[in-house]
Amino acid sequence: MVIPPISAIGSLPPVTATAPTAAANPAGFSNALEQGIEKLNSLHQTSDKMAVQAVTGQLQDVHQYTIAANEAAVATQLTVAVRNKAVEAFTEIMRMPM
Repeated sequence: MVIPPISAIGSLPPVTATAPTAAANPAGFSNALEQGIEKLNSLHQTSDKMAVQAVTGQLQDVHQYTIAANEAAVATQLTVAVRNKAVEAFTEIMRMPM
């Protein structure tokens, strides 16, 4: 890493602070949450379709179903963990004295 000499510091462009886009757009969080839930639902629907195909003999490669089922399970576990952390944070905020 090369450190510029002190005389070059005055020629550096100024740093401007910008607000995060989520703070500027409160609907951004709700959109992200909605998209995450839709993705989770899509993973479960795909897993369910493949399960039916595997049982009826239409699925050529059972590994595809196994992968889809594991993806859906991991996504569900992640969603539950995030929800639990959000509930813990809300509970902690509610305990704060005013």
